Amino acid sequence: MASPPSAAPARLVVLVSGSGTNLQALLDAIGDDPAGFGAQVVAVGADRDGTLGLERAERAGIPTFVCKVKDHATRAEWDGALAAATAAHRPDLVVSAGFMKIVGPAFLAAFGGRTVNTHPALLPSFPGAHGVRDALAYGVKVTGCTVHFVDDGVDTGPIIAQGVVEVTEEDTPEGEAALHERIKEVERTLLVEAVGRIARDGHRIEGRKVHLGHVGE
Repeated sequence: MASPPSAAPARLVVLVSGSGTNLQALLDAIGDDPAGFGAQVVAVGADRDGTLGLERAERAGIPTFVCKVKDHATRAEWDGALAAATAAHRPDLVVSAGFMKIVGPAFLAAFGGRTVNTHPALLPSFPGAHGVRDALAYGVKVTGCTVHFVDDGVDTGPIIAQGVVEVTEEDTPEGEAALHERIKEVERTLLVEAVGRIARDGHRIEGRKVHLGHVGE
């Protein structure tokens, strides 16, 4: 699967569930270099009302949409509605920026191979909702974050980039928040760099390996 670079800025739809700090990192990077970054956020979607991420988008004048699971009879129906709401904004790339729902077949049929997610651990180790806690409980000396494409598993998609964070003696499973904050700092930088490179240079996926740049050459 390949996505060549485009002369026009890549269109991003960003999905959020919470505070939207990764969204803000993208907005700041694009704002710092609108022409050079290679992408623009055309919409922000959420799975719930009233998130800080939606507020950030609204302050920036970016269209928003909300697609709640509870508003649909089945999870499959919700998945189809999310895919349709996202597709309405014609994205070249979808960024799951703290979006706490697992997408399904309808969404992946539309956006598989071009939906980017972050995870606060060095995949394939410690997937799932408690990556930081699980890494600490295992006694690792380093952990970090992963930017990857979304597939039909939980944190199993092809890896785009990874960043390493050292675990200190002060980091414990009971006090994981400090480590998680350090991971988030690296995660924001890594996500911005990865999305920018994909937008500017294109990408291709061969098996599990992601190649950035020189697509179609």
